[in-house]
Amino acid sequence: MTYDAVTRQINNVNVAVYECEIHLKFRLIEEKGILGDREELLQLLIEAFAEGADEYLETLQAQVKAEEISEFQASPQMRRQLMRLRNSSEYAAGS
Repeated sequence: MTYDAVTRQINNVNVAVYECEIHLKFRLIEEKGILGDREELLQLLIEAFAEGADEYLETLQAQVKAEEISEFQASPQMRRQLMRLRNSSEYAAGS
Protein backbone atom coordinates (compact mmCIF):
# COMPACT_ATOMS: atom_id res chain seq x y z
CA MET A 1 0.00 0.00 0.00
CA THR A 2 1.43 3.37 -0.98
CA TYR A 3 1.54 6.53 1.10
CA ASP A 4 -1.11 8.13 -1.18
CA ALA A 5 -3.47 5.19 -0.66
CA VAL A 6 -3.08 5.41 3.11
CA THR A 7 -3.65 9.17 3.02
CA ARG A 8 -6.84 8.74 0.97
CA GLN A 9 -8.13 6.07 3.37
CA ILE A 10 -7.54 8.37 6.35
CA ASN A 11 -9.12 11.34 4.59
CA ASN A 12 -12.22 9.36 3.56
CA VAL A 13 -13.09 8.42 7.14
CA ASN A 14 -16.48 9.69 8.25
CA VAL A 15 -16.43 11.59 11.53
CA ALA A 16 -19.22 11.94 14.05
CA VAL A 17 -19.81 13.29 17.54
CA TYR A 18 -19.95 10.77 20.37
CA GLU A 19 -21.04 11.15 23.94
CA CYS A 20 -18.90 8.95 26.16
CA GLU A 21 -19.36 7.95 29.76
CA ILE A 22 -16.79 6.07 31.81
CA HIS A 23 -17.23 4.72 35.31
CA LEU A 24 -14.06 3.41 36.89
CA LYS A 25 -13.51 2.13 40.36
CA PHE A 26 -10.10 0.95 41.42
CA ARG A 27 -7.64 1.00 44.26
CA LEU A 28 -4.28 2.66 43.78
CA ILE A 29 -1.15 2.93 45.89
CA GLU A 30 0.24 6.45 45.43
CA GLU A 31 1.81 9.34 47.32
CA LYS A 32 -0.59 11.10 49.68
CA GLY A 33 0.03 14.62 48.37
CA ILE A 34 -1.21 13.83 44.85
CA LEU A 35 -4.84 13.85 45.96
CA GLY A 36 -4.86 17.64 46.41
CA ASP A 37 -4.64 18.64 42.71
CA ARG A 38 -7.75 17.39 40.88
CA GLU A 39 -6.33 17.80 37.34
CA GLU A 40 -3.09 16.05 38.23
CA LEU A 41 -5.02 13.31 40.04
CA LEU A 42 -7.27 12.71 37.03
CA GLN A 43 -4.25 12.50 34.71
CA LEU A 44 -2.53 10.10 37.08
CA LEU A 45 -5.60 7.88 37.36
CA ILE A 46 -6.12 7.70 33.60
CA GLU A 47 -2.45 6.86 33.00
CA ALA A 48 -2.46 4.24 35.74
CA PHE A 49 -5.62 2.63 34.43
CA ALA A 50 -4.37 2.67 30.83
CA GLU A 51 -1.17 0.88 31.82
CA GLY A 52 -3.16 -1.94 33.40
CA ALA A 53 -3.35 -3.73 36.70
CA ASP A 54 -0.16 -4.36 38.63
CA GLU A 55 0.83 -4.54 42.28
CA TYR A 56 -0.05 -0.83 42.71
CA LEU A 57 -3.44 -0.86 40.96
CA GLU A 58 -6.46 -3.06 41.54
CA THR A 59 -9.44 -2.65 39.20
CA LEU A 60 -12.78 -3.10 40.96
CA GLN A 61 -15.22 -1.98 38.26
CA ALA A 62 -15.03 -0.57 34.72
CA GLN A 63 -17.97 0.45 32.55
CA VAL A 64 -17.74 2.31 29.26
CA LYS A 65 -20.64 3.66 27.22
CA ALA A 66 -20.33 5.59 23.96
CA GLU A 67 -23.11 6.61 21.62
CA GLU A 68 -23.23 8.74 18.54
CA ILE A 69 -25.22 11.93 19.03
CA SER A 70 -26.51 14.58 16.67
CA GLU A 71 -23.85 17.14 15.88
CA PHE A 72 -26.38 19.81 16.89
CA GLN A 73 -26.08 18.58 20.49
CA ALA A 74 -22.36 19.39 20.47
CA SER A 75 -20.93 22.73 21.49
CA PRO A 76 -20.36 25.37 18.81
CA GLN A 77 -16.59 24.78 19.12
CA MET A 78 -17.00 21.04 18.45
CA ARG A 79 -19.29 21.70 15.49
CA ARG A 80 -16.71 24.08 13.99
CA GLN A 81 -14.01 21.43 14.42
CA LEU A 82 -16.28 18.82 12.83
CA MET A 83 -16.84 21.10 9.81
CA ARG A 84 -13.05 21.66 9.53
CA LEU A 85 -12.44 17.92 9.54
CA ARG A 86 -15.10 17.28 6.93
CA ASN A 87 -13.88 20.13 4.72
CA SER A 88 -10.27 19.00 4.91
CA SER A 89 -11.33 15.41 4.06
CA GLU A 90 -13.43 16.55 1.10
CA TYR A 91 -10.61 18.77 -0.15
CA ALA A 92 -8.01 16.02 0.15
CA ALA A 93 -10.31 13.38 -1.41
CA GLY A 94 -10.93 15.62 -4.42
CA SER A 95 -7.24 16.07 -5.18
